[in-house]
Amino acid sequence: MSSKLGLLRAIDSSELELVLNWRNAPSVRANMYTRHEISWHEHLDWWERVSKREDQAYYLYEYEGRPLGVVGFTQINEGDANSSWAFYASPQAPRGTGSRMEFLALEQAFGPMSLHRLHCEVLDFNEPVIRLHKKFGFSVEGILREHHWIDNCFVDVVRLGILQSEWEIIRDNLFLKLTSIR
Repeated sequence: MSSKLGLLRAIDSSELELVLNWRNAPSVRANMYTRHEISWHEHLDWWERVSKREDQAYYLYEYEGRPLGVVGFTQINEGDANSSWAFYASPQAPRGTGSRMEFLALEQAFGPMSLHRLHCEVLDFNEPVIRLHKKFGFSVEGILREHHWIDNCFVDVVRLGILQSEWEIIRDNLFLKLTSIR
């Protein structure tokens, strides 16, 4: 069903440079906790660490044969069946990429990963992503007030979450909307 929206697949080591270029794009870094330009060495060290961890999983998002973004699950807790997640798209990604990535991430979380709950954190000034998450059924679960230091000031962090049962209610309708856009 979700193949019309693209796919999430393993990241090949030959694609690490591409992933780093996306991650270092100013438009991507502006909305991340880590905002400095990441060096190749730092990126390889990160990849080496996360590749060995069972509580993290990273995927390349591909649409119509073209790699366009990264979806990552962290803090995967099999006992509690929950995880945190985040994503970013290539700065050149076409309109609608974020929605397709979010749908596939939720499918992965509540399908193969068998999660009960998925959550994320968004810097409060990133209103488009907060709206996107709400469109996909996420609820604001809290505000971490003045939680992160950016550009010489503290900013709030919005914590959002969704349950598998909530996703099941809206899933089919969202799929129809996303596939009828084309």
